[in-house]
Amino acid sequence: MFEAIGFLAIKLGVIPSDFSYAGLKDKKAITYQTIVVRKVTPERLKNIDKEIEKKKMNVFNIRSVDDSLRLGQLKGNHFDIVIRNLKKQINDSANLRERISEAIENVKKKGFVNYYGPQRFGKGRKVHTDQIGLALLKNEMVKAIKLFLTPEDLDDPVNRAKKYYLQTEDAKGTLSLMPEFKVRERALLEALHRFGMTEEGCIQAWFSLPHSMRIFYVHAYTSKIWNEAVSYRLATYGARVVEGDLVCLDEDVDDENFPSSKVHLVTEEEGSANTYAIHQVVLPILGSNIQYPKNKVGQWYHDILSSDGLQTCRFKVPALKLNVPGCYRQILKHPRNLSYQLIEDHDIDVKMKDPHLDEASLSLLISFDLDSSCYATVCLKEIMKHDV
Repeated sequence: MFEAIGFLAIKLGVIPSDFSYAGLKDKKAITYQTIVVRKVTPERLKNIDKEIEKKKMNVFNIRSVDDSLRLGQLKGNHFDIVIRNLKKQINDSANLRERISEAIENVKKKGFVNYYGPQRFGKGRKVHTDQIGLALLKNEMVKAIKLFLTPEDLDDPVNRAKKYYLQTEDAKGTLSLMPEFKVRERALLEALHRFGMTEEGCIQAWFSLPHSMRIFYVHAYTSKIWNEAVSYRLATYGARVVEGDLVCLDEDVDDENFPSSKVHLVTEEEGSANTYAIHQVVLPILGSNIQYPKNKVGQWYHDILSSDGLQTCRFKVPALKLNVPGCYRQILKHPRNLSYQLIEDHDIDVKMKDPHLDEASLSLLISFDLDSSCYATVCLKEIMKHDV
């Protein structure tokens, strides 16, 4: 998505920070979303539609609007997904159709653990986005840049360019090696060429990326901690709601941006009386304005912050104009409007059919809606009991 915005920015003569959007979209999917760009007329955008199409993008419903968008400003996402070449788990004696139906109905009824999906943390094996976010929270600007430009063990132009930079710190030479489509890498390198690989130079380099991109890395770190926290919470207390848990008192909440006034600390009496259900339990996403559970989970948060060197962190990075107030996230979610159909592969209109698939193999067509910041990959993993 950032590469698409980088391309549009060049063609329209604006900068990436002139674009605003409500959510980040997956790379490996056909995705649709509303984007607002400042300082551009509808006519100007229509004039470059042929160049846009060459990049396998389409821009439609072009019109003038009064306001920009902000991250999180959406109710949710709709997904239409095809899962092909279905197979049973080894040693499973059940009928495949029955097993699929059972798995889907189970998620419909019980929901799934609301983990952040793997795409939140990037595909890198050596460096994940959360590590960059941790360095930024610790004001380690040079380290964060080096992590960003750390190459993978792959021999391709992007990784050769990154490797060259870490060996030489020659930003100008690296720019000549870095492919044009790597918009973020090139923006950082251009700033490093201008300002140098100093603390101040690296701060200026981060400012070459839009605010939404800078905050993305910090959010990746807070998301990783949340994932680990929910695993610890469920392993420690299971599905019981216990004293010291945090619950959301608003049944209609469908995103993370609800105020602390709607978060209630479970008392000993309420825990003993089973006053609340597990789907009401929330955990804090790290930030400057959240409260922690008053049980073993709260202590776990403090221990992890201490081990990461953030025990005194106020979740602000003034040098980069980043402020992370924090929020709360429900530990369980349910897909809405879920429907599915099991069909044989030759019944599907597939543009790129895999010739190696058995003609009789089953595919699952599944559609559902998820609240904002929920991950279809996580819902599918719960249904399939398998990584996706």
